[in-house]
Amino acid sequence: MLRPSKKMLFAIEAVLDIAYHAGGEPVQSREITRRQGIPRRYLEQTLQQLVRSGILSGVRGPRGGYRLARERRRISVGESVRVVRAREAPEEMEEELPSSELGRAVIRPMWGELQEDIMKRLDGISIDDLCMKSYRAGIVSEVAQKMDFTI
Repeated sequence: MLRPSKKMLFAIEAVLDIAYHAGGEPVQSREITRRQGIPRRYLEQTLQQLVRSGILSGVRGPRGGYRLARERRRISVGESVRVVRAREAPEEMEEELPSSELGRAVIRPMWGELQEDIMKRLDGISIDDLCMKSYRAGIVSEVAQKMDFTI
């Protein structure tokens, strides 16, 4: 897990994109694809997984799309990572680990501890934290660009 999969990064980017650019309207997948460059075939699968897990909610209809199912401060990065990891084939992850006696007795437990540490850190980072970093980095939200306060 020290090298995140593309799907894992796409899931985090999609949730952040929705949180940062949504405003009050649902965000359509084609908008996320345009902004983030995430291939649509990965994105749709990932968005559906996030809906089933309760991180996002889907809105049907011509103006439909996706929105956060909860406040962005109540969604951790770790949740999105777990959703994707649950769908990845466990045997693929097992093949990468050593299977010798030293590997089973020392390396695998060490690797498991590292993964637990990483997940604890990811659980401590909310989508709101990432939105604030985006704002401080000068990334302009499309919602802010669309706002018109003329009377």
